[in-house]
Amino acid sequence: MRKYVGEICLSITAIIWGSGFVASAIALESYTAYQTLAGRFLIGVILLSLVFFKKLKFIKRSTIIKGVIIGIFLYLAFALQTVGLQYTTPSKNAFLTAVNVVIVPFIAFFLYKRKMDKFELAGAFLAITGVGALSLKLSTEINVGDLLTLCCAFGFAFHIFYTAKFVKDEDPILLTIVQMVTAAVLGFVVVLLRGEMSFPMASEGVSSLIYLGVFSTTIAFLLQTIAQKFTTETKAAIILSTEAFWGMVFSIIILHEVITFRMILGATLILCAIIICETKLSFIKRKTLKGLT
Repeated sequence: MRKYVGEICLSITAIIWGSGFVASAIALESYTAYQTLAGRFLIGVILLSLVFFKKLKFIKRSTIIKGVIIGIFLYLAFALQTVGLQYTTPSKNAFLTAVNVVIVPFIAFFLYKRKMDKFELAGAFLAITGVGALSLKLSTEINVGDLLTLCCAFGFAFHIFYTAKFVKDEDPILLTIVQMVTAAVLGFVVVLLRGEMSFPMASEGVSSLIYLGVFSTTIAFLLQTIAQKFTTETKAAIILSTEAFWGMVFSIIILHEVITFRMILGATLILCAIIICETKLSFIKRKTLKGLT
């Protein structure tokens, strides 16, 4: 069971993020995008600090430095995604964000000369094809929103990559707290600079923000950081890309979206990507060897 801790935690994270699409839509009816980001990260900081306050006295300088680095990537990725969404379609925004699944193995290769696993690379391209089938509507137009969202994909890719790198030597809980503090501070600096300090207290807006803060931020990022101690960054990116699939599932259940052939095709491709990445097609190799004997 311990062998699959990373995969299980990342799968739960993807499910939570998929459910967060509905909460985000409701929150954005009451708050600006920047207020939503600042609010969710602040809730994350408060909850994690209350639950793990005894651990804070053991925090190291290296943990703070590394936590700040991934916290900056985290906030930049979310901010670019949010701003990009104002200028492009939600389907393009979801697809271009998911491009991070392909970027991650190349970061490892170009920055650290790490050999690319052919099965993980094949899985990454298959996953991005699946996400495209799920979310992308045929359109060749490229605008500023698309470019900003593509930049956000790089932000998420670097966040996933450096989380995997840093968590090997650091406490995942303390690392999560520091990145949350960093993202919250950046969030409120931006809100202050934009003069958006008035936070409405409408019940629907507050409850959706609490959901985002508790589940999509605190629990999800804690699970992601812990999970990346047990798996590779490329595998993590592929599993997290199933967020698009779970978003579709919750849209069907909650918003009664109609199932289409494209949805089935996209979900199948993502599932195949995970099977290739997890098994490295060892079951085919075994069958081939049995056939030769």
